[in-house]
Amino acid sequence: MKAITLREFGGPEMMQLSEVDKPSPDDGQILIKVMNSSVNRPDVIQREGNYPPPPGDSEILGLEVAGVVESNGNNANRFKPGERVVALVGGGGYAEFALAREDHTMSIPDSVSFEQAACICETYITAFLNLFMIGELQGKQSVLIHGGGGGVATAAIQLCKALTPETEIIVTASSAKLERVAQQGADHVIDYREQDFAEEIKSLTNGRGVDVILDHIGAKYLQPNMKSLALAGTLMLIGVMGGIKAELNLATMMVKRQRIIGSVLRSRPVAEKASIIQQFESTVMPLFAAAKIEPLVDARFALKDAAEAHRLMEQGGHFGKIILSNQE
Repeated sequence: MKAITLREFGGPEMMQLSEVDKPSPDDGQILIKVMNSSVNRPDVIQREGNYPPPPGDSEILGLEVAGVVESNGNNANRFKPGERVVALVGGGGYAEFALAREDHTMSIPDSVSFEQAACICETYITAFLNLFMIGELQGKQSVLIHGGGGGVATAAIQLCKALTPETEIIVTASSAKLERVAQQGADHVIDYREQDFAEEIKSLTNGRGVDVILDHIGAKYLQPNMKSLALAGTLMLIGVMGGIKAELNLATMMVKRQRIIGSVLRSRPVAEKASIIQQFESTVMPLFAAAKIEPLVDARFALKDAAEAHRLMEQGGHFGKIILSNQE
């Protein structure tokens, strides 16, 4: 089968289309003929050599796939060959075929295309897990979402509007994306390049702060994030694009009873991921089926052009998801 491999770690130019062995499903696995996969920030970090796959998972890039069941391993009989499915995978998405655990796989609603389905697992599950399952966001609370226009941020806005419609949604974004972020449902948008978001939060909330923050920046934003948190607020840290080390006033954090929770989806135990996916499937997948939320596809590339897709991701001008296609 064809797959994207790396000559060595480095830039997008290290990616190449190669012929590799087609995998066979093991116990509890299914083999998926991949119609579409998507590009996520962790793929870029892995390509650079800084995010290895969990033990036992494919070293091929790609964390989510949409396609049809090709074959089943032993004790994997929920999905039949030919059935349309979407799966969260530990690796292997940038290929014509990919292995997935059956309990990490979901049926694609009839109204959802393969392209749209390929956007679901990594970003929507990440947003759902961190905002609602761990962050415990509730109605009439407030949330600050960083990175408006990115896959996780757009998913987070949509989920807040659908699951907790009374939540006040505040989003940071570049000036070029502010209008579209507002159209997605943000109540307030902040230009992070031109405005001090901590001061804006203080003004918007009358000094109270927000209840939950979803942040992928890390060190650069740590102090303003903590200033922006309300009493007993929670900072969900899902990335460190802005550095890994920062100073923090622990006394203020203690007095305000604030929480900082680091969270990664990929490295969680497989049974825990299965439990998360089960809850996501029952809570969120019906929203896709009813068209109450809809993934945003910004750009499409053939699998062979995955390097160009990575360049677009690194430039940061996209709004929504970047998709790879095996379809003619």
